[in-house]
Amino acid sequence: MIETLAPDLRRIVALNPSPLTGAGTNTYLIGQGDLIVIDPGPAMPSHQAEILAALRPGERVSRILVTHTHLDHSGLAPALARATGAPAMGFGRFDAGRSERMRTLAAAGLPDGGEGIDRQFSPDIAVKDGDLIEGLSWSLRILHTPGHAATHVCLAMGNRLFTGDHVMGWSSSLISPPDGDMAAYMASLLRLQAAGSAIAHPAHGPDIADPAGRIAALIAHRRLRETALLDALKGGAMTLADLTAAVYHDTPAHLHAAARRNVLAHVIDLVDRN
Repeated sequence: MIETLAPDLRRIVALNPSPLTGAGTNTYLIGQGDLIVIDPGPAMPSHQAEILAALRPGERVSRILVTHTHLDHSGLAPALARATGAPAMGFGRFDAGRSERMRTLAAAGLPDGGEGIDRQFSPDIAVKDGDLIEGLSWSLRILHTPGHAATHVCLAMGNRLFTGDHVMGWSSSLISPPDGDMAAYMASLLRLQAAGSAIAHPAHGPDIADPAGRIAALIAHRRLRETALLDALKGGAMTLADLTAAVYHDTPAHLHAAARRNVLAHVIDLVDRN
């Protein structure tokens, strides 16, 4: 289904619902006539067909931009680029933007958590923090916001903020090292909070009418998890599984595998902060 959010903004939700994607990945079409597609979504031919069907007479896709290199966001980018002739844009390959700490952990053999990293994606055009991307009727400022993923970017367009997976209203973000980085995530939240946007359009779930309030809640949520983790460890050393059960006692057991990755991210951050 195509939702018109504003004259220059449309949204299509991919049919890839799951506990980690909510109702599915939000694909945004920005502009009139000359369009940019944000987060083409998973490699589903049906979703590509819906994107192309959303084009009005005389319109064309001139650029495709992925907020980060997870398959539910970037998987369709190569096929959509071939179909439209538009270049695919992104921060870089899957490990671009990783901190030295995360690079060291990856080199030492720390595995990812199976959250669907797109190791094949390579942008036709690499973007960097502060870049301004412009079309005939739109302009977007790139904000590099690592944390959920090293390659993650958010996009500012006037008082609108496209937040990818970094800020969502229906759920907090998965932070899974070495792709995810808790220290970077918290720093990026503070940066987005300072942006003062009036509305946020996340990559999963509905729009966020109070971005500053939601970001403040996410910061508070992470600090509460950190406090619970430290309290649990007062009784002595614990395995990651037991620590997760203690800290995420309010989370359904089928989500504990993902929660363990968040706990690991917190532990790494706490060690680095001594």
